[in-house]
Amino acid sequence: MLAAESATKTIPIVFTTGGDPVREGYVASLNRPGGNATGVSWFSGLVAGKVIGLLLEVVANPAMIALLADPRLPESARMENEAQDAARTLGWQFLLLNASTPSEIDAAFATMRQRRAGALLVGGDPFLSSRRQQIVALAARDAIPTVYTNREFVEEGGLMSYGNDTADGYRRAGVYVGRILNGASPADLPIDQATRFEFVVNVKTAKAIGLTIPESFLARADEVIE
Repeated sequence: MLAAESATKTIPIVFTTGGDPVREGYVASLNRPGGNATGVSWFSGLVAGKVIGLLLEVVANPAMIALLADPRLPESARMENEAQDAARTLGWQFLLLNASTPSEIDAAFATMRQRRAGALLVGGDPFLSSRRQQIVALAARDAIPTVYTNREFVEEGGLMSYGNDTADGYRRAGVYVGRILNGASPADLPIDQATRFEFVVNVKTAKAIGLTIPESFLARADEVIE
């Protein structure tokens, strides 16, 4: 995004981001972006407390919860802070695992086995999402209950996810593209803060790692994968 903005100050840019576009320097403010860029923000780093709460409902007492994140993304720091606070409140130990290469993902899982982490939260940043097959396979191998912020992980065989509805976010971005093509200025279009979330559970994966998912838990899911 910053590269696109440095290339032009006149061509309209519509972006989607899981972070804070003001803090990351994309726009001047949420209400009045002020330049040639606007878009949709999911604030995906702010759901860690919710997803840890979901883990608490299906994992008896993990004692230690791990977070796998890409340290290159600004929103990873916010997710780390929120996850650490939630773990501390529950009396769990917290283990941060940074990974920005495939080999670092392998090393992260090795560390989890060594430290005997009982549950895992995976950030939904672009790099980790691109490695979802690797991550899901390692979580299945180690039978570690894992919750993701991106439903694509669950479609690949991950346990469960809670996060923004990315399809809805892209639709919102498309609406902004249409308004700009009809004459609106990006500077006057406030950042659209997407608030639609979705909760997906993979029952087959739960059974494979020895978890029993209560029917009341499944009833709250937007989608249950059998």
